[in-house]
Amino acid sequence: MGWLWAIIVGFVLGLIAKAILPGKQQIPLWLTTVFGILGSVLGNAVATWIGVNDTKGIDWTRHLFQLIGAVAVVGVGDMLWTSIRGNKQRA
Repeated sequence: MGWLWAIIVGFVLGLIAKAILPGKQQIPLWLTTVFGILGSVLGNAVATWIGVNDTKGIDWTRHLFQLIGAVAVVGVGDMLWTSIRGNKQRA
C-alpha cells in the first residue's frame, strides 16, 4: 500500500508543481509523477535533516518541503527533458 500512496502523492505533487511553474512544461504525465515522487523524497529528507519530519497532527512543514522539492525536481527535470528531446512542440 505504501507504493500506491507514493504514486498518488507523486502524481498530485507533480501536477501542483507544474501549475506553480511558469510556462508550459514539456514532460509527459508519467514523468511528472516520477518527478513528484522524487521531489517528495527530497522534501522528506530535508524535513528529517532539520528535525520536523514527525510532529503531532498534520505535518504542514514536511508537506511544504515536499512541494518545494517537487517544484525543484519538476523544473530541473523539464529543462533536462527539453534539452534531451529537443524543443519539439506537440500538435
